Amino acid sequence: MSHDHSHGDLQADQDCADFLERIVYFIDNELDDADCTAVRVHLDSCNPCLVKYDLQRTVKSVVARSCSETAPDDLRERVRLRIREVQVQITTSVDARE
Repeated sequence: MSHDHSHGDLQADQDCADFLERIVYFIDNELDDADCTAVRVHLDSCNPCLVKYDLQRTVKSVVARSCSETAPDDLRERVRLRIREVQVQITTSVDARE
C-alpha cells in the first residue's frame, strides 16, 4: 500500500510533506513515542518517503563521519610548511616594497 505521487493526490502529498519535516527529528531521536510510531508507519507504507529518509540518514552519517576524521600527520606537517613558505613570501614582498 504505497503512495503513488504520479496521480497528484494532494492529500497524500501534504501528508508526505508533514512526515518529511519530521524525518530529521526522527533520525536524531527527538520525537516522542507516538510521533516515532506515526513516522515508522508512514515510512512502511510510502516508498518515496522511505527513499528520502534513507538519503537523509546516509547524508547525516557521511557528514558526521567526515567531521570526526583528522588529517594524517604528514599531510598536516606539509600544510604547516606551505603556510610558513607563503608567510615568508608575503613578508619578503612587503619588505621589498617599503
